[in-house]
Amino acid sequence: MSHQLLKPVVQETTPALIARQLRRAIGQGELAPGEQLNEAELSRHLGVSRGPLREAMQRLTQEGLLISIRNRGVFVIEVTDDDVRDMYLARAAIERAAAARVIELDAAGGGERLLAVGERMREAAETDDADALTEADVEFHALLVTLAQSPRLSRMHNTLMVETRMCITALENRYSSHSIRYDEHHAIARAIRDGDAAEADHLLVEHMEDAVARLKEAEPA
Repeated sequence: MSHQLLKPVVQETTPALIARQLRRAIGQGELAPGEQLNEAELSRHLGVSRGPLREAMQRLTQEGLLISIRNRGVFVIEVTDDDVRDMYLARAAIERAAAARVIELDAAGGGERLLAVGERMREAAETDDADALTEADVEFHALLVTLAQSPRLSRMHNTLMVETRMCITALENRYSSHSIRYDEHHAIARAIRDGDAAEADHLLVEHMEDAVARLKEAEPA
């Protein structure tokens, strides 16, 4: 088992830093859904003792990204259809609130920053770079919530985005064209820039519902 994204933790070996690395590895699929975590291997790979590693794993278990099964071990969660629906329901609530707040604070400035990220999505779509498109997609939604200047919304959103990244990776092959993803995000950013709260809210709801529908399309008959 080789984990390229997991790098040794140098100097600060706090559980928070270890948890961040594990969270990133789960989000990017290096620690795959259903995979069992090998404590000895991870401890050796990260260059940390088992105490901080166990605490970091406990944090991710509390966040719902890992599951501890008695007498078996700790595993990365497997996202079910119900999980997907619930996750996008929660994301919609957070991002709709964030969009409304951004429009109140600085619609034009926030919208322009989101449009800039959208342009990176367009460039990635035109070059058929699915990885770059996914990174820009995740950045777009993270920026939207950051612009709302609400630490609590950001904290909730950060946990959801790890699971969301797992879904976005699965979504890569569900679109007939990468440009559809760009179009959706561009429209949201434009509505925010224009201060159109009702349109931004409507587009966010459609965006979340569309993602759930596309993920459901892959279900076996």
